[in-house]
Formats: sequence, structure tokens, C-alpha cells
Amino acid sequence: MTQTHTIRRPDDWHLHLRDGDMLRAVLPATTEHFARAIIMPNLVPPVVTSADARAYRDRILAALPESADFTPLMTLYLTEDTDPQDVAEAHASGLITAVKLYPAGATTNSASGVANFDKVSAVLEKMAEIGLPLCTHGEVTDSAIDIFDREAVFIDRVLDPIRRRHPDLRVVMEHITTSQAVDYVRSVDAGLGATITTHHLVINRNHILAGGIKPHYYCLPVAKREEHRLALRSAATSGDRRFFLGTDSAPHTDANKLLPCGCAGCFTAPNTLSILAEVFEQDSALANLEAFTSLNGPAFYGLPLNEDTLTLVRDMPAFPGHIDTPDGPVTIFDPDMPLHWTA
Repeated sequence: MTQTHTIRRPDDWHLHLRDGDMLRAVLPATTEHFARAIIMPNLVPPVVTSADARAYRDRILAALPESADFTPLMTLYLTEDTDPQDVAEAHASGLITAVKLYPAGATTNSASGVANFDKVSAVLEKMAEIGLPLCTHGEVTDSAIDIFDREAVFIDRVLDPIRRRHPDLRVVMEHITTSQAVDYVRSVDAGLGATITTHHLVINRNHILAGGIKPHYYCLPVAKREEHRLALRSAATSGDRRFFLGTDSAPHTDANKLLPCGCAGCFTAPNTLSILAEVFEQDSALANLEAFTSLNGPAFYGLPLNEDTLTLVRDMPAFPGHIDTPDGPVTIFDPDMPLHWTA
């Protein structure tokens, strides 16, 4: 039985770090293992201009643990007022790596997102011209659409029309949760990729609802039926270059998770690699772990591979149930299964 498994140092292509005290508390969990991460811009207020992105990047760099080797890859929050020239200049300077599309009201701090997609056409055209990827939160917000169907409807109503209108636009479907999303990505040879989270590989909607509501498994997009989870695992463990890791690690204090209208998000940064190694080994695909965590993402974004390596060791990892922050405890995601790998 394999006792160690070495991969190139991984990257996280979808990460929430928050700001202030929370940023300083959660950042070490990512920098311990990951070389780079796409940083989500849904702060309050959101990161909508190049000046916002530069200031946020500076705060992240100032919060890095001593001797940490980590590069935050910044994004801009797309609004109906986003200036195409500001986006182009931010990209040309190397400040931003992508632009993030939130349908207005789809998830945490998305009220400033896009309601009328025609109003962002000029920005998308400029992004297609300069090769800047669009990262999408792929859900419609129509209250008439069942929450478990909102990703599939987004593909038909929003994403596919955008891609037909802007055929050169590079798109990342973030945190996909359905077999329909897997099939859509597989139908396209180039210019379309997808991130898959750690938690969507191991939970389905029963984890949230069966036997009582479990708020620490509540995330958006919400976990779906078991058949969809299995489709995600098949895609992630296949080695297919179109799928790569985006943890969507999203810290919220326990107090905010347990509110009557609790926050969506799972904090997976501390134990993601242990969970992934378990999942890939269960599916007899440990040889494909490096592709998912370390190779496919850089290939899509046109970035060099990390030179450093990370070695996973067969051992029973011990993780605390939560981390303490000045705002209160943040619960670490529980995969609801034994783990046998330590990063």
C-alpha cells in the first residue's frame, strides 16, 4: 500500500478570504498548502475597480504569515457599471487574473451583481478581446425556479447565450454541482473550464436535510442529489484537463451560520488535501490527483506550473473542529468519513 504521494504544490482556483480580522485568521490555512489562489471579490463593499483590487491585494500580502510563499490572484466583481477600460488596464498591468460574474442576489454579498446581462456586453467583449477569463457563479435567481434546478437553468438561459454572443470569451464555470454542468463542460473542447469544490465531492443534499437541518453543510450552490455528486467525482478524478480544484472555502462564524437565515459556505481550507486524497484513492484515481489540484488550473489560465512539491503521507490526520477568530469560532468542514492522508 502506498505510504506517500507527492504532487506539485497545488493552487486553489476559487477562494474566499474575507477581510480584516477574518482574513488574518483564515489565510494561514491556505498558505500552508497552496501556492496561488483566485481570490473572490464579494467583500462589503465589493472589489469593483482596479484601485479596489490593488488595495485588497495589499491587505492580503500584509496579512501573510512570515516566510509564506503565496500569490493572491485578484479578480474584479462585475457590475452593470464596470468600465471595460479599467478592466483592460488592470489585466495588462498583471493586477487581475479574472472577472467574477455574480447574478444579483445569487449568493453571499451578491446584491451588486448583474441583473441585466445586456448591460455587461461591452465588458465581456473587451475581455474576449484581451483573453481575460470570466468566472461565473452559475445560478439563476428567479424565485419561480426550484433552488435545485438553478444551475441547469443558468446554463440554458444565461451562460450558453453569453458564450454564443462572445465565442472567444474564456469562461470558468465555478463550483459546479450537477451532471448537466459536467456534460456541458465536456461538450466544449476549448475556452471553457470548471472548478469543483472539495465539499461537493463528498456531500449530497441528504447531508444538509436528513435527520435535521445541518447548517455547516449548507452552501451555494446547494448540494444536489447523489447522482450529481457521483458525476462530479467522475469528472474530478478523471484527469480531464477541463476540471480543476476551486475549494470555494468560505469562512463564516458559527454565530452567522446558525442564524434563522444562516450564511452559505463551507470552510474547507484546512483539510481539503486530506479529503481529496481520500476521495481520489477511494476511486482508484490517486494518480490523477495532481492533474486536478496542480496541473489543469494553470493550463487553463496560462500560468506556469509550480516548481515546489507537496508530499501527502498516509496517516490519520487530526483537525480541530473549528478555528478561533476575533469575530468568533469558524467550524472546519467535517467530511463525514475517516481520512487517511496528511498533507
